[in-house]
Amino acid sequence: MSTHAKRERLLFADLLESVGPDAPTLCEGWRTRDLAAHVVVRERRADAAGGLLFKPLAARLERVQEEFAAKPYEELLGLIRSGPPRMSPFALKQLDEASNTVEFYVHTEDVRRAQPDWSARELDPVFADALWSRLEKMAKLLGRKSPVGLVLRRPDGRTAVAHRGAPVVTVVGEPGELTLFSFGRQQAADVELAGDPEAVTGARQADLGI
Repeated sequence: MSTHAKRERLLFADLLESVGPDAPTLCEGWRTRDLAAHVVVRERRADAAGGLLFKPLAARLERVQEEFAAKPYEELLGLIRSGPPRMSPFALKQLDEASNTVEFYVHTEDVRRAQPDWSARELDPVFADALWSRLEKMAKLLGRKSPVGLVLRRPDGRTAVAHRGAPVVTVVGEPGELTLFSFGRQQAADVELAGDPEAVTGARQADLGI
């Protein structure tokens, strides 16, 4: 596994362990046990994980995920820490880096920011640039349902267009915060939005993400 993906995976597992199986998350209706099961199913049950993208498979995904959530919590954490099985597509280093770096960063913040005493994590510049690189590539996919034009901007001025349209809302923040915003965690992201007030409200309430 690559450096960023492996580090984020272990940070995620450690955080899940520290807060326990019944802690809240930013994922509506999910406790930490449910989020752990989601991650394991995504990597280990391709026959069910397709439900993340294809509605006809959603019921199967929900059923399989419930089965995994019923497993001992320590077992789920062990499966996360050990990484994807050999036959999983995520075992390929390039796919692991491309997909799991962001996956585990976002889900770690889903847990961290749902706790009453959470504190911001300072990202090192190399990791921040890695998140930005992925966000640039995914921006239009993540912002495709935005009801307004959406531009993501780093404090240094670098930008990515997430959705073309008018009026335009510019979202300014560090790469990690822009990532969270673009993955539908608008209310939890530390960003500034500039634009028409009604359009800003539309951006904050938009159905962003995969």
